[in-house]
Amino acid sequence: MTVLKKKICMLGGSAVGKTSLVHRFVRSMFSDKYMTTVGVKIDQKTIVLDEKRTVELILWDIHGDDEFQNVRRMYLRGMAGYFLVIDGTRRSTLDKAHMLRNLAVTTVGDIPFVLIVNKSDLSAEWEITKEDLDLMREQGWHIVETSAKEDCGVTEAFEKLAKLMITF
Repeated sequence: MTVLKKKICMLGGSAVGKTSLVHRFVRSMFSDKYMTTVGVKIDQKTIVLDEKRTVELILWDIHGDDEFQNVRRMYLRGMAGYFLVIDGTRRSTLDKAHMLRNLAVTTVGDIPFVLIVNKSDLSAEWEITKEDLDLMREQGWHIVETSAKEDCGVTEAFEKLAKLMITF
């Protein structure tokens, strides 16, 4: 069996749940404590897609992009795919995702990505609408709704990006 190694970056605004998603996926853990990521934190996890394909994901959890910190282009170099993570309860994080998508495309070109709409456990409070998501799907965006807290959609999101990267 061949093991492919793929670098993935977690991109998004501050407090959207990037670190929580990585912790849930890699360690099956969740914490309500918010801890700001400083710089970049790297984790990895190997997933078996089928009897012939295994992918070792090297996950770069990059600090949130906000007015105080901007994502450094050097962090993006060498990535095979990325997640744009938004908080469904904050519309401003969707605007940030569009800006980060542009940064990624100008830095590494058009590579696979998945938009994660996190905090589905708070869907009653969402500012992101079904129409917003439908419009992005029509533009070819792959979208997965997740809850790191309730472990909903997390594995699906990582497997979806892994499959997109190996067929790209």
